[in-house]
Amino acid sequence: GGHGRGKMAAGGAADAQARFGHSVKGLLTEKVTSCGTDVIALTKQVLKGSRSAELLGQAARNMVMQEDAILHSEDSLRKMAIITTHLQYQ
Repeated sequence: GGHGRGKMAAGGAADAQARFGHSVKGLLTEKVTSCGTDVIALTKQVLKGSRSAELLGQAARNMVMQEDAILHSEDSLRKMAIITTHLQYQ
């Protein structure tokens, strides 16, 4: 017995997971958008030719850091999905 309660909990977990995934997707989109804005700003600076090498280095570092953050978020999301799946089957 006890399967009825498990089904309800599984639905709740799936719902929470969906909400969590949605908010993380939103955050990632924001990050990517702000990264795009940085690139446009950088391009304008390079065209002006002021401190271009230094700015390029800075932008490259920022992009690597943002990429790491995005990859880390995706990894966390996958782990959360695995955990919630396990919880559903208990």
